[in-house]
Amino acid sequence: MAEPDKMSDNSNDKIMKKNDSNAKNSQQNDNEDADSLDEQPLDIGEHYLVRRSAESWHPAEIIQTRFNETDNQWEYYVHYEGYNRRLDEWVPRGRIMSARFHLSEGKTGADSKAWRERSLVTDLLADSTDRKITRNQKRRHDEINHIQKTYAEMDPTTAALEKEHEQITKVKYIDKIQIGRFEIDTWYFSPYPEEYGRQSKLWLCEYCLKYMRLEKTYRYHMSECTLRQPYGKEIYRRGTLSVWEVDGKDHKIYCQNLCLLAKLFLDHKTLYFDVEPFLFYILCEVDKHGAHIVGYFSKEKESPDGNNVACILTLPPYQRQGYGKLLIAFSYELSRLEGCVGSPEQPLSDLGKLSYRSYWSWVLLEVLRNVRGTVSIKDLSVMTSITQTDIISTLQSMNMVKYWKGQHVICVTPKLIEEHIRSNQFKRPRLTVDKSALRWTPRRYGPPKLGKK
Repeated sequence: MAEPDKMSDNSNDKIMKKNDSNAKNSQQNDNEDADSLDEQPLDIGEHYLVRRSAESWHPAEIIQTRFNETDNQWEYYVHYEGYNRRLDEWVPRGRIMSARFHLSEGKTGADSKAWRERSLVTDLLADSTDRKITRNQKRRHDEINHIQKTYAEMDPTTAALEKEHEQITKVKYIDKIQIGRFEIDTWYFSPYPEEYGRQSKLWLCEYCLKYMRLEKTYRYHMSECTLRQPYGKEIYRRGTLSVWEVDGKDHKIYCQNLCLLAKLFLDHKTLYFDVEPFLFYILCEVDKHGAHIVGYFSKEKESPDGNNVACILTLPPYQRQGYGKLLIAFSYELSRLEGCVGSPEQPLSDLGKLSYRSYWSWVLLEVLRNVRGTVSIKDLSVMTSITQTDIISTLQSMNMVKYWKGQHVICVTPKLIEEHIRSNQFKRPRLTVDKSALRWTPRRYGPPKLGKK
């Protein structure tokens, strides 16, 4: 009978050891929770090496901090040096090195392990993007439109407003939006009202663009909303593509919602609420369910600078499918009907620059290939509705213009034109405007006439 007693004693010993282990684990977890709560957040404005999703390390600036109560840890909003702000993101402490990264010194001052990890970011800073934020003073404070100037070049009032704007838009809180069948990762801050702007996800009606915080509210709205296309007037229809003209004065709320949506994907767009001086052209894909927004561009009713586009955007799910160049071509077709030349407002986004330069190059190469005899830059402007300034910069990028005796002269050969046309860089756009499908009457507001810069 002694053997069973011995076994029982051993079992009790194991139970006691297990209880001791649980107690230690529980104490350790409590200590870890306490450590998370007591941990001092990293300083805003400091630089650290941060691990991106690709498992590579990059120098980044701490922009903002917050405490995630769900995960019981600090999170940091970081900007990766040398990268567009659309890649800014919230990261946990575990993705940030413990030692600061000194950009000016090119070293961390930490141990050798941190220095070896720092080598992963060699040459990163050689391709730094321009993050200057600037202002065009021709509009009031709530009608901001950016141009490229430094704070030193601005008057004190404008510089103060710019710094305030940069501070306000520095952190993106809305990470995703649900619009129609697409869940889209956002790129930039957008000034939605406070109770909506701090949500990690918003739900948007793809027809009226109303925004909501809760999915159940969104589902109920979609069952009640009777709108199935943009407001305004349909001015173009070819196949499944349509374009609607919406006057900001007639449909103010819709256009404001459109601007708030666009700001999630445009860094320099800052016009949100004063939409009355603008016309909006909404590109849609049409099916049996309705007209689904693809993108849009806006233009001032009266542009003293002769701009035919104020803002232009293709929503991310539709990018790289030819819709951006279709919107650009559409804006120039409207300029042609108005008898004017036009140019987009500056500065363009990085994607906008690529799209416009590609469009201008293709249009000019097509004209030059078919023209007979001599042609001037002014002639090209009349034929294409593109400003002379944009034509000159485009031809210069292709080494097809020279400055001779005080003026720019086109210097091309048929062989050079064909070489450019055959290159993949200047492919014919996948989508083009069918002029016969456009039903639109020009509005006379006095932009510059054809042939003028």
